Amino acid sequence: MFRSDSLFSRFFGSTPLSAVAAAVLVSVSMVAAPVAEAASKTASTQKASKKQATNAKVTKKSASKAVSAKSRSGKVAKSEAGSGRKVIVLRNGKRQVVAAHHAAPVRAVFTPAKPSLGEAMGLRDTEDALALRSSVALVMDQGSNEVLFQKNASAVLPIASITKLMTALVVMDARLPMDEVLTITEEDRDTEKHSSSRLRFGTQLTRQELLLLALMSSENRAASALGRHYPGGLPSFVQAMNRKARELGMNDSHFVDSSGLSSSNVSSAMDLVRMVNAAYRNPTIREFSTQTEHEVNVLGRTQHYVSTNRLVRGGNWDIGLQKTGFISEAGQCLVMQARVQGRNVVMVFLDSAGKLSRFADANRVKDWLEHSPSHPQGFPSSPNLTQRPGGAHAILASQQGRGI
Repeated sequence: MFRSDSLFSRFFGSTPLSAVAAAVLVSVSMVAAPVAEAASKTASTQKASKKQATNAKVTKKSASKAVSAKSRSGKVAKSEAGSGRKVIVLRNGKRQVVAAHHAAPVRAVFTPAKPSLGEAMGLRDTEDALALRSSVALVMDQGSNEVLFQKNASAVLPIASITKLMTALVVMDARLPMDEVLTITEEDRDTEKHSSSRLRFGTQLTRQELLLLALMSSENRAASALGRHYPGGLPSFVQAMNRKARELGMNDSHFVDSSGLSSSNVSSAMDLVRMVNAAYRNPTIREFSTQTEHEVNVLGRTQHYVSTNRLVRGGNWDIGLQKTGFISEAGQCLVMQARVQGRNVVMVFLDSAGKLSRFADANRVKDWLEHSPSHPQGFPSSPNLTQRPGGAHAILASQQGRGI
């Protein structure tokens, strides 16, 4: 017997050789399996990493192309903007460039207008026989107080700078020296609507000049300074405004400042007729509110002011007193005393839809009065329609035919 056999027998006894070989093979396979699995995982990881790197390169390349394209489009846009638009004319038979616009185009941002209180209340949807654009309208005979036309006349709305008529009444009632020099200060800055003013801080003007600018040109800082220089300051001035309103029977009215910038200055058309009548009785207010233009010295420089009422500037009306007003909550407003067809009338227009609509409404009413009988019927029982069949409707048809 060979020696190796003896050793084999010593360790494994009588176990057959085939069984031992099978066991050895199983052991080797068990050891090799984890190694193979690890190697497989390593290969998969390397393959995934390689794929990620390839994707990253593709993404980077795409981004680079996008940036490059954007840069090229920017350069093209800049080039196009820089090229501008040229205007060429013929002079002496030769083509010459007389203008070249190099400004880059600007896109306007649309911001919807804030609705007025009258619009929010639905008053602008009210129809009337003259197709007025104002939410509120009232026309009264000044002598007889006869209502000639009315539309939502009892609605209480913000009145904007119509407030300045009450400011003028309180200033005149106080009998303060009109030649006293007052100073515009930071206290007169508009913190309500942040509007601008040509009266710079430090400007010194007489009380008379400030009242003129407040009534004629609706200067807010002028109105503010008038209130501040009242005995007791602006709070006392506002108290006097509301006290005056009660004296005049303006029970639907309330005031909180002297300029009308606050939407809390409110009134009705019926109340405003009372205020216009009271203001009309003062010659100074009549004169200042209907003056067409005026120049003042503002810190060494001459400032030219004009009336805010185009009907006053136009000269086709016989206007005895007027005041315009506008803030977004109030819309475009206008009150006037005028002589039409031989009679004195007071007109009130509140919350008109456009800048020129209040003046167009006044012209419509004037045209209607001029083409109506000398004593047109009033409208007390039908607030927004004529009582005479075909009366205002016929005038409206006539106005439309003439483009009014």
